[in-house]
Amino acid sequence: MTLITPEIESLIDLALMEDLSIGDPTSDALIPPELTGKAVLIAKAEGVLAGIEVALAVFKRVDPALSVHADIQDGSPLQPRDVIATIQGSASSILKAERTALNFLQRLSGIATETRRYVQTVSGHNCRIIDTRKTTPGFRTLQKYAIRAGGGFNHRRNLGDGILIKDNHIQALRGQGLSLGDIVKKAQANASHTIKVEVEVENLDEVKEALDAGAEILLLDNMGLKEMAQAVDMARGRAVTEASGGINLDTLKAVAETGVDLISSGALTHSSKALDISLDLIE
Repeated sequence: MTLITPEIESLIDLALMEDLSIGDPTSDALIPPELTGKAVLIAKAEGVLAGIEVALAVFKRVDPALSVHADIQDGSPLQPRDVIATIQGSASSILKAERTALNFLQRLSGIATETRRYVQTVSGHNCRIIDTRKTTPGFRTLQKYAIRAGGGFNHRRNLGDGILIKDNHIQALRGQGLSLGDIVKKAQANASHTIKVEVEVENLDEVKEALDAGAEILLLDNMGLKEMAQAVDMARGRAVTEASGGINLDTLKAVAETGVDLISSGALTHSSKALDISLDLIE
Protein backbone atom coordinates (compact mmCIF):
# COMPACT_ATOMS: atom_id res chain seq x y z
CA MET A 1 0.00 0.00 0.00
CA THR A 2 1.43 3.35 -1.01
CA LEU A 3 2.10 6.04 1.57
CA ILE A 4 1.47 8.77 -1.01
CA THR A 5 -2.19 9.56 -0.46
CA PRO A 6 -3.88 12.83 -1.50
CA GLU A 7 -3.22 14.07 2.06
CA ILE A 8 0.52 13.47 1.69
CA GLU A 9 0.57 14.92 -1.83
CA SER A 10 -0.92 18.13 -0.43
CA LEU A 11 1.71 18.19 2.30
CA ILE A 12 4.48 17.76 -0.29
CA ASP A 13 3.02 20.61 -2.36
CA LEU A 14 2.90 22.85 0.71
CA ALA A 15 6.52 22.05 1.57
CA LEU A 16 7.65 22.74 -2.00
CA MET A 17 5.74 26.01 -2.07
CA GLU A 18 7.70 27.14 0.99
CA ASP A 19 10.96 26.56 -0.86
CA LEU A 20 10.13 27.23 -4.53
CA SER A 21 7.24 29.71 -4.55
CA ILE A 22 9.44 32.37 -6.19
CA GLY A 23 11.85 30.01 -7.91
CA ASP A 24 15.50 29.06 -7.44
CA PRO A 25 17.66 31.83 -8.91
CA THR A 26 20.86 30.06 -7.85
CA SER A 27 20.21 26.93 -9.91
CA ASP A 28 18.61 28.93 -12.73
CA ALA A 29 21.66 31.20 -12.99
CA LEU A 30 24.28 28.45 -12.78
CA ILE A 31 22.93 25.12 -14.01
CA PRO A 32 22.21 24.73 -17.74
CA PRO A 33 18.71 23.29 -18.33
CA GLU A 34 20.12 20.46 -20.40
CA LEU A 35 22.68 19.36 -17.77
CA THR A 36 21.86 15.95 -16.33
CA GLY A 37 23.28 14.23 -13.30
CA LYS A 38 23.09 11.35 -10.88
CA ALA A 39 22.66 11.82 -7.14
CA VAL A 40 22.50 9.51 -4.17
CA LEU A 41 20.90 9.88 -0.77
CA ILE A 42 23.49 8.74 1.78
CA ALA A 43 23.22 7.98 5.49
CA LYS A 44 25.72 9.95 7.58
CA ALA A 45 24.81 8.28 10.88
CA GLU A 46 23.55 5.00 12.26
CA GLY A 47 19.78 4.78 12.48
CA VAL A 48 16.52 3.48 11.03
CA LEU A 49 15.10 4.60 7.70
CA ALA A 50 11.61 6.10 7.39
CA GLY A 51 10.05 8.26 4.69
CA ILE A 52 11.96 7.21 1.59
CA GLU A 53 8.78 6.97 -0.48
CA VAL A 54 7.86 10.52 0.49
CA ALA A 55 11.35 11.84 -0.26
CA LEU A 56 11.36 10.29 -3.72
CA ALA A 57 7.85 11.59 -4.36
CA VAL A 58 9.23 15.10 -3.76
CA PHE A 59 11.74 14.66 -6.58
CA LYS A 60 9.04 13.36 -8.92
CA ARG A 61 6.75 16.25 -7.96
CA VAL A 62 9.43 18.76 -8.92
CA ASP A 63 10.20 16.95 -12.16
CA PRO A 64 8.20 13.89 -13.28
CA ALA A 65 10.98 13.07 -15.75
CA LEU A 66 13.44 12.28 -12.96
CA SER A 67 14.29 8.60 -12.45
CA VAL A 68 14.23 7.55 -8.78
CA HIS A 69 15.07 4.25 -7.10
CA ALA A 70 15.12 3.25 -3.44
CA ASP A 71 18.01 0.96 -2.50
CA ILE A 72 16.88 0.56 1.13
CA GLN A 73 13.33 0.22 2.43
CA ASP A 74 11.70 1.91 5.41
CA GLY A 75 12.24 0.15 8.71
CA SER A 76 15.70 -1.02 7.67
CA PRO A 77 18.79 -0.25 9.78
CA LEU A 78 21.23 2.30 8.39
CA GLN A 79 24.97 2.60 8.76
CA PRO A 80 27.11 5.60 7.78
CA ARG A 81 27.78 5.70 4.01
CA ASP A 82 24.83 3.44 3.16
CA VAL A 83 23.31 4.47 -0.16
CA ILE A 84 19.61 4.89 0.48
CA ALA A 85 18.37 5.89 -2.99
CA THR A 86 19.47 7.05 -6.42
CA ILE A 87 18.04 9.96 -8.44
CA GLN A 88 18.90 10.62 -12.09
CA GLY A 89 17.93 13.31 -14.56
CA SER A 90 17.97 17.10 -14.70
CA ALA A 91 20.65 18.38 -12.32
CA SER A 92 18.68 21.57 -11.75
CA SER A 93 15.55 19.62 -10.77
CA ILE A 94 17.52 17.43 -8.36
CA LEU A 95 18.96 20.48 -6.62
CA LYS A 96 15.59 22.20 -6.38
CA ALA A 97 14.04 19.17 -4.68
CA GLU A 98 17.02 18.34 -2.45
CA ARG A 99 16.23 20.25 0.75
CA THR A 100 12.51 19.50 0.84
CA ALA A 101 13.13 15.78 0.26
CA LEU A 102 15.77 15.70 2.99
CA ASN A 103 13.55 17.58 5.43
CA PHE A 104 10.98 14.80 5.20
CA LEU A 105 13.52 11.97 5.22
CA GLN A 106 15.72 13.23 8.06
CA ARG A 107 12.87 13.99 10.43
CA LEU A 108 10.93 10.79 9.84
CA SER A 109 14.09 8.68 10.09
CA GLY A 110 14.94 10.45 13.34
CA ILE A 111 11.59 9.42 14.82
CA ALA A 112 12.01 5.84 13.61
CA THR A 113 15.53 5.70 15.02
CA GLU A 114 14.50 6.92 18.48
CA THR A 115 11.50 4.59 18.47
CA ARG A 116 13.76 1.63 17.70
CA ARG A 117 15.93 2.56 20.71
CA TYR A 118 12.85 2.52 22.93
CA VAL A 119 11.66 -0.80 21.50
CA GLN A 120 15.06 -2.41 21.98
CA THR A 121 15.29 -1.14 25.54
CA VAL A 122 12.07 -2.92 26.56
CA SER A 123 12.86 -6.09 24.61
CA GLY A 124 11.96 -9.13 26.67
CA HIS A 125 9.18 -7.35 28.51
CA ASN A 126 5.55 -7.79 27.53
CA CYS A 127 4.82 -4.16 26.71
CA ARG A 128 4.43 -2.00 23.64
CA ILE A 129 5.94 1.40 22.90
CA ILE A 130 3.22 3.74 21.65
CA ASP A 131 3.02 7.34 20.47
CA THR A 132 0.68 10.21 21.38
CA ARG A 133 -1.09 13.06 19.57
CA LYS A 134 1.85 15.37 20.32
CA THR A 135 2.73 15.68 16.64
CA THR A 136 3.73 18.51 14.31
CA PRO A 137 0.51 20.02 12.88
CA GLY A 138 -0.15 18.48 9.47
CA PHE A 139 2.48 15.78 9.88
CA ARG A 140 0.58 13.35 12.11
CA THR A 141 0.09 10.66 9.45
CA LEU A 142 3.78 10.65 8.55
CA GLN A 143 5.06 10.85 12.11
CA LYS A 144 2.85 8.01 13.24
CA TYR A 145 4.03 6.04 10.19
CA ALA A 146 7.63 6.64 11.32
CA ILE A 147 6.74 5.25 14.77
CA ARG A 148 5.62 2.01 13.10
CA ALA A 149 8.75 1.92 10.93
CA GLY A 150 10.77 2.00 14.14
CA GLY A 151 8.84 -0.93 15.61
CA GLY A 152 6.44 1.04 17.80
CA PHE A 153 2.64 1.18 17.75
CA ASN A 154 0.12 3.97 17.37
CA HIS A 155 -2.18 5.32 20.08
CA ARG A 156 -5.18 7.40 18.96
CA ARG A 157 -4.79 9.05 15.57
CA ASN A 158 -7.29 11.72 16.54
CA LEU A 159 -9.90 12.49 19.17
CA GLY A 160 -12.45 10.29 17.42
CA ASP A 161 -10.38 7.12 17.85
CA GLY A 162 -11.40 6.45 21.42
CA ILE A 163 -12.45 7.90 24.74
CA LEU A 164 -9.59 9.10 26.93
CA ILE A 165 -10.78 10.83 30.09
CA LYS A 166 -7.96 13.13 31.18
CA ASP A 167 -7.42 15.33 34.21
CA ASN A 168 -9.14 18.37 32.73
CA HIS A 169 -12.24 16.36 31.81
CA ILE A 170 -12.33 15.11 35.39
CA GLN A 171 -11.78 18.59 36.83
CA ALA A 172 -14.58 20.05 34.70
CA LEU A 173 -17.07 17.42 35.88
CA ARG A 174 -16.08 17.34 39.54
CA GLY A 175 -17.59 20.82 39.73
CA GLN A 176 -20.93 19.20 38.88
CA GLY A 177 -20.56 16.81 41.78
CA LEU A 178 -19.44 13.77 39.76
CA SER A 179 -16.91 11.34 41.16
CA LEU A 180 -14.29 9.63 39.02
CA GLY A 181 -16.44 6.49 38.95
CA ASP A 182 -19.47 8.54 37.90
CA ILE A 183 -17.45 10.07 35.06
CA VAL A 184 -16.34 6.66 33.77
CA LYS A 185 -19.91 5.37 33.86
CA LYS A 186 -21.19 8.50 32.10
CA ALA A 187 -18.66 7.98 29.29
CA GLN A 188 -19.67 4.33 28.92
CA ALA A 189 -23.35 5.19 28.84
CA ASN A 190 -22.93 7.78 26.10
CA ALA A 191 -20.30 6.03 23.98
CA SER A 192 -20.65 3.72 21.02
CA HIS A 193 -20.29 0.06 21.92
CA THR A 194 -17.24 -0.08 19.62
CA ILE A 195 -15.23 2.44 21.65
CA LYS A 196 -13.23 1.58 24.76
CA VAL A 197 -13.01 3.92 27.73
CA GLU A 198 -9.57 4.91 29.01
CA VAL A 199 -9.13 7.10 32.07
CA GLU A 200 -6.14 8.94 33.50
CA VAL A 201 -5.40 8.04 37.12
CA GLU A 202 -2.76 9.48 39.43
CA ASN A 203 -2.90 7.30 42.55
CA LEU A 204 -4.07 3.90 43.78
CA ASP A 205 -7.37 5.21 45.11
CA GLU A 206 -8.22 6.46 41.62
CA VAL A 207 -7.06 3.15 40.14
CA LYS A 208 -9.54 1.27 42.35
CA GLU A 209 -12.36 3.68 41.62
CA ALA A 210 -11.80 3.52 37.87
CA LEU A 211 -11.60 -0.27 37.87
CA ASP A 212 -14.74 -0.63 39.95
CA ALA A 213 -16.55 1.63 37.48
CA GLY A 214 -15.51 -0.61 34.58
CA ALA A 215 -12.75 1.40 32.88
CA GLU A 216 -11.09 -0.74 30.22
CA ILE A 217 -7.74 1.08 30.03
CA LEU A 218 -5.89 2.93 32.78
CA LEU A 219 -3.46 5.72 31.97
CA LEU A 220 -1.02 5.70 34.89
CA ASP A 221 0.13 9.30 34.88
CA ASN A 222 3.47 10.23 36.46
CA MET A 223 3.31 7.42 39.00
CA GLY A 224 6.34 6.24 40.91
CA LEU A 225 7.62 2.77 40.07
CA LYS A 226 6.38 1.09 43.25
CA GLU A 227 2.91 2.58 42.94
CA MET A 228 2.82 1.75 39.23
CA ALA A 229 3.64 -1.91 39.94
CA GLN A 230 0.81 -2.03 42.50
CA ALA A 231 -1.58 -0.48 39.97
CA VAL A 232 -0.61 -3.13 37.42
CA ASP A 233 -1.37 -5.89 39.96
CA MET A 234 -4.75 -4.34 40.74
CA ALA A 235 -5.65 -4.07 37.05
CA ARG A 236 -4.44 -7.51 35.97
CA GLY A 237 -7.25 -9.31 34.14
CA ARG A 238 -9.51 -6.28 34.45
CA ALA A 239 -7.95 -3.48 32.41
CA VAL A 240 -5.02 -2.63 30.14
CA THR A 241 -2.40 -0.40 31.76
CA GLU A 242 -0.53 2.44 30.05
CA ALA A 243 2.39 4.28 31.67
CA SER A 244 2.94 7.90 30.70
CA GLY A 245 4.57 11.09 31.88
CA GLY A 246 8.21 12.08 31.48
CA ILE A 247 9.44 8.62 30.53
CA ASN A 248 12.79 8.56 28.72
CA LEU A 249 15.50 6.09 27.77
CA ASP A 250 17.05 6.33 31.24
CA THR A 251 13.84 5.32 33.03
CA LEU A 252 12.22 3.18 30.34
CA LYS A 253 13.46 -0.26 31.38
CA ALA A 254 12.45 0.22 34.99
CA VAL A 255 8.96 1.26 33.88
CA ALA A 256 8.67 -1.83 31.66
CA GLU A 257 9.67 -4.01 34.61
CA THR A 258 6.53 -2.92 36.50
CA GLY A 259 4.53 -5.05 34.05
CA VAL A 260 2.60 -2.29 32.27
CA ASP A 261 1.08 -3.22 28.91
CA LEU A 262 1.84 0.07 27.15
CA ILE A 263 4.38 2.86 27.50
CA SER A 264 3.48 6.08 25.71
CA SER A 265 5.91 8.86 24.86
CA GLY A 266 5.14 12.19 23.25
CA ALA A 267 8.87 12.85 22.98
CA LEU A 268 9.15 10.31 20.16
CA THR A 269 7.28 12.64 17.81
CA HIS A 270 7.97 16.08 19.25
CA SER A 271 11.62 15.81 20.31
CA SER A 272 13.43 13.14 18.28
CA LYS A 273 16.61 14.41 16.65
CA ALA A 274 16.64 14.41 12.85
CA LEU A 275 18.89 11.70 11.40
CA ASP A 276 21.87 12.95 9.44
CA ILE A 277 21.29 12.12 5.76
CA SER A 278 22.73 13.95 2.76
CA LEU A 279 22.36 14.14 -1.00
CA ASP A 280 25.55 13.92 -3.08
CA LEU A 281 25.84 14.48 -6.82
CA ILE A 282 28.17 11.77 -8.09
CA GLU A 283 27.97 12.32 -11.86
